[in-house]
Amino acid sequence: MTSRLTVNWAAPKAAISAIVVQPSINGCYHSSPPPGHMEFLERTLLTGVPGESVERTAPMDRHRSLDDSVQYLKGVGSQGAKVLARLGIFTVRDLLRHYPRRWEDRTNFVNAGDVRPGEWVTVSGSVNSVVTKYPKGPRLAVTEVTLNDDGEPIRLIWFNQPYLERQFKQLISPDRYVVAYGQARRSMWAVEIQNPEWEELGESGDLLSANRIVPIYPSTEGIRQARIRRIVDTALRSSTMDIEESLPLDIRKRHNLLGAASAAQAIHFPSTFAQLECARRRLIFEEFFQLQIGLALRRRMASLDAGGLLFEVDPQDIFRQIGQIVPFPLTSAQRRTITEISADVTSGRAMNRLLQGDVGSGKTIVAIAAALMAVANGFQVALMAPTEILAQQHAIVLRKLVEPLGIPVELVLGSLRTKDKKEVRDRLAGGLSRIAVGTHALIEEGVEFARLGLVIVDEQHRFGVLQRQSLSKKGVRPHVLVMTATPIPRTLTLTLYGDLDVSLLDELPPGRKQIRTHWKAAEKRAQVYEATRRILESGRQVYIVCALVEDSEKLQAKSAIQLSENVAANVFPEYRVGLLHGQMKSDEKESVMARFKAHEVDVLVATSVIEVGIDVPNACVIIIEDADRFGLAQLHQLRGRVGRGQNDSFCILMGNPKSEVGRARMRALVESSDGFKIAEEDLNLRGPGEFYGTRQSGLPELSIADILRDVDVLVETRNAAFSLVESDPRLSDPANIPLRRALERSRVGFDLISVG
Repeated sequence: MTSRLTVNWAAPKAAISAIVVQPSINGCYHSSPPPGHMEFLERTLLTGVPGESVERTAPMDRHRSLDDSVQYLKGVGSQGAKVLARLGIFTVRDLLRHYPRRWEDRTNFVNAGDVRPGEWVTVSGSVNSVVTKYPKGPRLAVTEVTLNDDGEPIRLIWFNQPYLERQFKQLISPDRYVVAYGQARRSMWAVEIQNPEWEELGESGDLLSANRIVPIYPSTEGIRQARIRRIVDTALRSSTMDIEESLPLDIRKRHNLLGAASAAQAIHFPSTFAQLECARRRLIFEEFFQLQIGLALRRRMASLDAGGLLFEVDPQDIFRQIGQIVPFPLTSAQRRTITEISADVTSGRAMNRLLQGDVGSGKTIVAIAAALMAVANGFQVALMAPTEILAQQHAIVLRKLVEPLGIPVELVLGSLRTKDKKEVRDRLAGGLSRIAVGTHALIEEGVEFARLGLVIVDEQHRFGVLQRQSLSKKGVRPHVLVMTATPIPRTLTLTLYGDLDVSLLDELPPGRKQIRTHWKAAEKRAQVYEATRRILESGRQVYIVCALVEDSEKLQAKSAIQLSENVAANVFPEYRVGLLHGQMKSDEKESVMARFKAHEVDVLVATSVIEVGIDVPNACVIIIEDADRFGLAQLHQLRGRVGRGQNDSFCILMGNPKSEVGRARMRALVESSDGFKIAEEDLNLRGPGEFYGTRQSGLPELSIADILRDVDVLVETRNAAFSLVESDPRLSDPANIPLRRALERSRVGFDLISVG
């Protein structure tokens, strides 16, 4: 079977002007489109621009299911499948969801002489010459290819890719054309593009690669763009009838969305940019909508579940108890959050609450209030922290505050001796210990609770979701409170924690000092140390943080040891210098922190293990070496180790960042102390995948949607999804059955989102 359309094909001229498209979804009608416009787009998607005739003669591949292996598509085979697997493509469905990363307009031709410096352009021409030079010896290879554009030269330059010379020599012919994409410069003799992307058009031209809007895909070694396009085209022609519509018709009409098959065709091979924008909007909406449906279903299940533990709590009693054990009044944000937690635990449903609070906002006091509610009702509490140092700090604070009330606090660490570990487990299993503070050791096999009623997870993003679930399973639907001192941007809250109730501590306790932050170049280190000496002379204490050289605690420990030796011998020989790193034994770390807190140590050289939980009010300076190697959120956390007393406090960022991103991090810290602004900037600089790490955070992998760029659609889908689940909580309406099937296919992604 063949499809026949007609085009007036001509070999490309010497240059093609390119419009590199990252189109705004706003171009696709959010309100009512012109009458018949969406239907018009649907009708023309498979036939090209109306009025043009395009000839394509290609055998139609036999029908393929979307779940078939991609290797059975024409032009792939077993070897091609191995290459595609490196791109995460295993089935036809995967292939069709391998969306282009950009699109080039190869329909308008301009001369190379019209290209302006700095423009990102697509150029084309026949290969005239190729040569590789070694201007600095064998360590630097410069390959230069000259394209002929009707007599005007275009120079393509690659560094340290000498193998390209052989490939381009095979293309030297007036009948063979190369397309290249990159940022143009102008030398004295030619338009010049360094390290461009490129592909061969072929002697007779390629109908999928020229004279149209051309998709450019994420690729890998061993497969060229033209081949990916041919394979995708084959898949679309053989599988379009299998592309199931997951969005209910009324949702598509209300939000003016293309159908699934039309969107699949237009995202890969649009005839116009209007089609492309509408296809992108449809697919972005679909990804976010399925995600929000999953969150809405989880929240509804939680609200309807009557199996939660029922506490009896008088918030005023809790406030009185807190007033007896802490020497300062609660902030209004703390009182509001404690009241919200009280309402949760007395509702008869299991609490599933996220507590956000910037550094020093008083989350620990809120956690203690929640623990008092559980203990007063005869239940045990488990508080899980990501590091032994933080667990030890929590245990110290809790013992000081609640043991006078007759509530014993247990410390559960993996580093405990076998005898001590058995005694701790016996007390927990027998119900003698009411509050257990620990690391992941709390979820080890053999740790049992007599009556676990409340799970508190601190710095929740440091744990895998399954670890949090394992702790909850130590009881029978215990209440869950997850806390973070890393403010979570609104977009991530909507995406990751849409099924949770959220409390925000947006006030700092009275008396907290503003921390002055300065960024100093490495060559200013001597001046920084001299200013620090004056702080030490006044009786204050100082942190010096060693940069994370590599992702290895052993290497970081070695660097910290070397730094501490230098500081003790050459920088502050008259002061007591301590050392703290992750490779030390638990009792050694506890001893160092106790000595620092007791002011038996003046300068503490440490790795990032002090990032959270360390509370020494007399420490008022933190110097962070090579600060540009840390993430923004981590730097903000480290800065929060000072400013906890009544003295003026300082954070000194040492470093000479080489990238603009590194310099942006430094400026963001200097200019703001607002954790939420910093978190938003961090998310923008690093992207959501790196912000928490997909594996740890449960962030679903999105193929085309972007939680930063497409936040308006995210909010739009949230409202639509929660409304649909409210009206059809089981998705049993015939119109919603395809949506339910689509959700079941992506069930793994939704399992990762749950915290409780």
